[in-house]
Amino acid sequence: PEEPIYDPEELLGILPEDTKIPFDVREVIARIVDGSRFHEFKPRYGATIVCGFAHVDGYPVGILGNNGMLFSESAIKATHFIQICGQRGIPLVFLHNITGFIIGTEYERGGITKDGAKMITAVSCVSVPKFCVVLAGSHGAGNYAMNGPAYDPRFTWLWPNAKISVMGGEQAAGVITYVKDRQRKREGLPPLSKEEVDTMKAPIVKAFEANSSAYHSTSAIFDDGIIDPRDTRKYLARGISIALNSPIVDGQYGVFRM
Repeated sequence: PEEPIYDPEELLGILPEDTKIPFDVREVIARIVDGSRFHEFKPRYGATIVCGFAHVDGYPVGILGNNGMLFSESAIKATHFIQICGQRGIPLVFLHNITGFIIGTEYERGGITKDGAKMITAVSCVSVPKFCVVLAGSHGAGNYAMNGPAYDPRFTWLWPNAKISVMGGEQAAGVITYVKDRQRKREGLPPLSKEEVDTMKAPIVKAFEANSSAYHSTSAIFDDGIIDPRDTRKYLARGISIALNSPIVDGQYGVFRM
């Protein structure tokens, strides 16, 4: 094993304070893997998820990290990569920064539901040890696709600024106000004014923000703790070392819808 070429101290300056602002997950990977070497899988296809092989403290790992919402191509690429790691007995590391799957008529007609289901099938059925680090946001179906707590990873760690929830606060508030507006329309009432919408949204967003924080998640023992970003490599190495004391059994996959 060898230390990363890029200083892990720099992890403190890579992530923006606002989890809505994007960043390149490769910058994180370069500061946690041996020699900062990362052999990327299909780098020009499904670019909103980064997949590839590396070593952490000498242990081979397959890494999946988010660079945006999941599209059909991203889900197909991740499914293929997860299956390869399963066949080779390589532990998987998921680096979360995900708001969910892309939505809209065009994408649904294009098969996003089917392709997303493939990824979730692969995640839930692969038998190698799996580890999660929530770097920023991890919301909705994207959390499940990235092997969230529902799929029983060996360890899940959160960075201090992480957010984890079924839905983001803004999205939840938008859905609730939309439903309320539709209800008023059916009752023959005028639509909500901008001031009424803002007034209705504020407490919803506040509640979701509070309940989705890393501190709330850890206080409810939904994960294995909040870690200093600079210690990510150390925690992963220790977790992989523990997990590999158990034999890896062959996974049994369900039917992948083509």
